[in-house]
Amino acid sequence: MDEFSQRLNLIRTFLAQQQLDGLLLQRVSSFAWATCGASSYVNVATTTGPATLLITPQQHYLLTDNIEAGRLAQEENLAAQGWEFVLHNWYEPASDLERLTAGLRLGSDSPFAQAIDLSRELARLRAQLTPVEAGRLRRLGQIAATAMQRAIQTIEPGQTELQIAAQLAAATLAEGGLPIVNLIATDERIYHYRHPLPTAKRLDRYAMLVLCARQLGLVCSITRLVHFGPLPDDLRRRAEAVAQIDAGYIRATRPGTPLAEIIRQGQLLYAQTGFGDEWRYHHQGGAAGYEPREYLGRPDAQEVVRAGQAFAWNPSVAGAKSEDTILVGETDNEVLTSIAGWPTQMVDDLPRPSILVK
Repeated sequence: MDEFSQRLNLIRTFLAQQQLDGLLLQRVSSFAWATCGASSYVNVATTTGPATLLITPQQHYLLTDNIEAGRLAQEENLAAQGWEFVLHNWYEPASDLERLTAGLRLGSDSPFAQAIDLSRELARLRAQLTPVEAGRLRRLGQIAATAMQRAIQTIEPGQTELQIAAQLAAATLAEGGLPIVNLIATDERIYHYRHPLPTAKRLDRYAMLVLCARQLGLVCSITRLVHFGPLPDDLRRRAEAVAQIDAGYIRATRPGTPLAEIIRQGQLLYAQTGFGDEWRYHHQGGAAGYEPREYLGRPDAQEVVRAGQAFAWNPSVAGAKSEDTILVGETDNEVLTSIAGWPTQMVDDLPRPSILVK
């Protein structure tokens, strides 16, 4: 059975378990998951694209307008998957969805009238990667790592954060990835903001580059930091702390372990490294897949780690952060976004990235 047939069977089994007649998928992430990697979006910043999937026990429909149909059928290979295209002209109201869903017990990945919200359940399904998807994510991890390395080697003091972001985006696109998150902070902004959108501020000595790259629907996350000139002792202490916490998260992310327990261990490491409250100021990461985070690790999380899942933890203290994407295996974890030759700190037997000093 090919990959798409397996995915369709999985979705229909899910429908039977939920006692539903149809599943409506509008999110870009769900569209890519259900089609084994197709892109429904035009605007890369959108959550839902101009194409919708409706899957029933007997049929699988693709609803879109006459603008998108050709690309989806041919370049995204969806005609070959057997989707029944239901089209409307871009200048006319789209009424087919109401007709096709009339009288159905319907579930959906996003708000839709009279449909059950299954967004949480679908995130869990998307997070369970097949071996084929794991291979794609592995390749994407190296795309993200290569793009990060190339970009960070080219930046110089005096450049603006916007210029640095442009270099990171260009490197990612050149490698075949799409930079869907591109955050840059320099100097004091790294201490003030956990999600720093790039600005016109110029780099003096210290820069943080954050990338989430997408390819075939999957997403890898990576953060790296670079400092020009000797590293201040306080900054070194902060970087060493997040490396220890990150190593603890990675080591704890093993099949059968509750996410809440992993977060509890992380809280202990924050305290042991002298930064007990810092976990409160930014989420710690969680399961990755077709979203940068399919769901977060929280103190009250109900999910349990399973083999075949990907995780991206991102512990931070003001001024420092550590982030890579890992793949959970039966016997060990694989770091997918490691950069060969990058300076590292060994935490027991686990290397974590240090700040690159130039």
